[in-house]
Amino acid sequence: MHFRRVALASALAALVLVSTSACNRKGHRVLEVNYVSAVQATLRDQVATIYNRVGTVKNGDRVEVLEREKRFSRVRTGDGIEGWIEQRYLVDQATFDALQKLTKENLNDPVQAPGVLRNDTNLHITPGRETEHLYQLSSGAKISVLKRATAEKQPGAAAASAKFAKSSGKAAPGPVLEDWWLVRDAQNRVGWVLARMVDLDVPLEVAQYAEGQRFVAFFVLNQVQDSGKEGAEKKVSQYLCVITEPHDGLPYDYDQIRVFTWNVRKHRYETAYREHGLNGVLPVTVTNENFDKEGTLPVFILRVKDDSGNVSERKYKLNTPIVRRVLAPGEQKQASRPVAKRRRH
Repeated sequence: MHFRRVALASALAALVLVSTSACNRKGHRVLEVNYVSAVQATLRDQVATIYNRVGTVKNGDRVEVLEREKRFSRVRTGDGIEGWIEQRYLVDQATFDALQKLTKENLNDPVQAPGVLRNDTNLHITPGRETEHLYQLSSGAKISVLKRATAEKQPGAAAASAKFAKSSGKAAPGPVLEDWWLVRDAQNRVGWVLARMVDLDVPLEVAQYAEGQRFVAFFVLNQVQDSGKEGAEKKVSQYLCVITEPHDGLPYDYDQIRVFTWNVRKHRYETAYREHGLNGVLPVTVTNENFDKEGTLPVFILRVKDDSGNVSERKYKLNTPIVRRVLAPGEQKQASRPVAKRRRH
């Protein structure tokens, strides 16, 4: 009986030891899991003015938080290195999961335009300068634009203006809005970036026809052969361009489209189709469709809002150089009307 008790006690002690070792390596209890939001950060041996560097972590690294002390956290890396890091360089598991969810939901969205980042830029979970972010993209990084949204430039400014207006008796100005792009990077990570940080990679041959407007999206519809002046055959792309006024905070993603086709006799681009007054919503979809005698033609589908906010689709086909609306059974063509402009402040 005595030996059984000893054996049982030994087994329980071993179980506790194994459990403690698994969850509590080196005597430190894991408080939570965090991720590094800085491009690179130093791990120090102590929280003091003078310290030794014990390691480094980089953007996106997973670390276990062991202790917290004011502005610092003691963490352990996947390689088992422990050290102190500033808490402002860490985000929690919820932020990581939110970005993973955003990526999964938009991973297969159609690309509206390729772009290049002007500066180092954070990838946010939602539009807004103060919203959570994890990954930081480098200046010059190539990205794909998927959607557009707006956010207040200075969150809370509208409430302060309303309070001032109430005390002064004057009308309160609306919030100043700025545009944000939902983008996908080369590693297929998805998030929101400030639109002014992105230069859309619009081909120069069509960008020169912007006429002071802003490109929102563009697509290659097809290509045509041009023997050229010197007889060397080449393929030239024909484009659908989606554009709008050069202002942030507009209540629509775009208000006009243009289709540029290539004149093989004059060797130049010409405007084959133009439509204004659209209350357009991204994304625009481009595909191909068979039209019997006309054969397989490029097709693009626009999404537009009516006065009630309902979104409907409009289909168009390009039979070079003619662009025509493709009506669904029972659909009647309606002329586009100028959309209301949001007052700018």
